[in-house]
Amino acid sequence: MARILVTGGLGYIGSHTVVELIQSGYEVVIVDNLSNSEVNVLDGIESITGVRPAFEKIDICDKSAFQACFSKHGSIDAVIHFAAYKAVGESIEKSLDYYYNNVYGLLQLLSSMRANGVKHLIFSSSCTVYGQPDKLPIDETAPRKPATSPYGNTKQMCEDIIRDAIVSYHDFTAILLRYFNPIGAHPSAKIGELPKGVPNNLVPFVTQTAAGIRKELSVFGDDYNTPDGSAIRDYIYVVDLAKAHVKAMQRLLAGSNKSELEIFNLGTGKGVSVLELVHSFMAATGVKVPYKIVGRRAGDTEEVWADSSLAEKELGWTARTPLNEVLLSAWNWEKKVRGIKE
Repeated sequence: MARILVTGGLGYIGSHTVVELIQSGYEVVIVDNLSNSEVNVLDGIESITGVRPAFEKIDICDKSAFQACFSKHGSIDAVIHFAAYKAVGESIEKSLDYYYNNVYGLLQLLSSMRANGVKHLIFSSSCTVYGQPDKLPIDETAPRKPATSPYGNTKQMCEDIIRDAIVSYHDFTAILLRYFNPIGAHPSAKIGELPKGVPNNLVPFVTQTAAGIRKELSVFGDDYNTPDGSAIRDYIYVVDLAKAHVKAMQRLLAGSNKSELEIFNLGTGKGVSVLELVHSFMAATGVKVPYKIVGRRAGDTEEVWADSSLAEKELGWTARTPLNEVLLSAWNWEKKVRGIKE
């Protein structure tokens, strides 16, 4: 049984990936500082899988704590690195915090991996590295444009650091997974997206507005060059996304990767506008979501969606879950968290 260290493993994408790893037979050690997660996520993971993974409350920027974790848990076969600040808008307001946590934290992780002979890494990257693309859909050969936010810039910088580390240390391999927009919750409604404070992502704001926690949803811009004027994104079900990490892990540990560094886009291949998503949510749930149009948000791109054919070819992975089912899963999670009865 391979032992996998998952940083940010109690977060939104991390917790769903931990579930898929455990159900695929891996042993998991979670590292999380609980800055945007709760320790009771462990209960949800255990309830779904029947296994309570090891957990260490550690900040990824604390090198000595990282080293102690590696020493305590013995041989780690690979790392999946989720732990990062992740909001585009917030990164513009708190740029130095983002550079410190996301870039310095990665450096501490890589140093600890080197010191402990851990040779395999899956890195949680982002479609923001592409900026506003020249053509759509985006495949992995698309050039990285200047980032439109500090968040996107940290992802570009982290990709470069990993690329350079592979050149320096020839026994090191990595897969960079460039996500588009993860949404939804586990079908059990035992884990899901629960941001602290005001949500930065669209779907939690939609579900909180539907639940009456927020007065109304702000749609940032209706003057984009898109069919309805709102920005277009590629919304991918978080469980489908989590399964891609298992496929990537199997590939690395089996040594079937074709180069020391591989990059895969993870999306549905379909663009959905903000307004289209809001109306799809109302249709799927039967719940009204009041919204208003406001000005564009700094750092947002106009439209972006994925060409994920390489992931399908090499990893045997596709995003399969229909949007209405994904949005219903998000609403079921919100209702459970808030104690809303039908």
